[in-house]
Amino acid sequence: MTTDENELYDADEDPYALALRPGREPVYLRLDDGRRIRMPVHRWHEQPTAADRTVLERCTGPVLDIGCGPGRMCRALLSRGVFALGVDITPRAVALTTALGGLALRASVFDRLPAESGWETVLLIDGNIGIGGDPHGLLRRCGDLITPAGRLVVEVDPHDVEEQCTARFEKVDGQGGPSFPWARLGRPALHRIAADLALAVTCQWTSGDRCFAALARQGSSSECRDS
Repeated sequence: MTTDENELYDADEDPYALALRPGREPVYLRLDDGRRIRMPVHRWHEQPTAADRTVLERCTGPVLDIGCGPGRMCRALLSRGVFALGVDITPRAVALTTALGGLALRASVFDRLPAESGWETVLLIDGNIGIGGDPHGLLRRCGDLITPAGRLVVEVDPHDVEEQCTARFEKVDGQGGPSFPWARLGRPALHRIAADLALAVTCQWTSGDRCFAALARQGSSSECRDS
């Protein structure tokens, strides 16, 4: 399928939707205490980075990518012969993913999704551990999506943080979109939440300045190489 990418966007969309368009100005996440974090928009539109590839190598299909954005991870997996479906609540993310050759569904992770309890890998990367502002509830939900031997691959904050807050996407000029609940989570907090949910951190690794972990049900045979 070919398309003019400009046709996928409206000029009056909120900053997150506009961030899905390649070449846009920077977009920030404004937290309720005033902090502003620049979002890695460029990474969403590029080929998978070296850090992304460490995630792809640990994916066994079928894979569900929660908060897929423009779908770079889904498309990379499909190119490797691994079935992958992206899920995103933003229509533009789904439109762009499919226009570029990926598969995506417009939905929330908390909606009823295809193949419940049938996914071998569920991805929560690019800060998506923050979805819904409740990592405990989000990880519990994702644990329901995987097979008994499946795994969750999660990107966590490089710092020791466990924070629930309200945030909004914001342009350089300060124009912001609607507020939404958000969260940030580091490795120690991930271990505590995982244990409470009868999940085990089977491996964790760092690539550049990004940190990841794989989780599986306690007692399962799911393993991966720690690094």
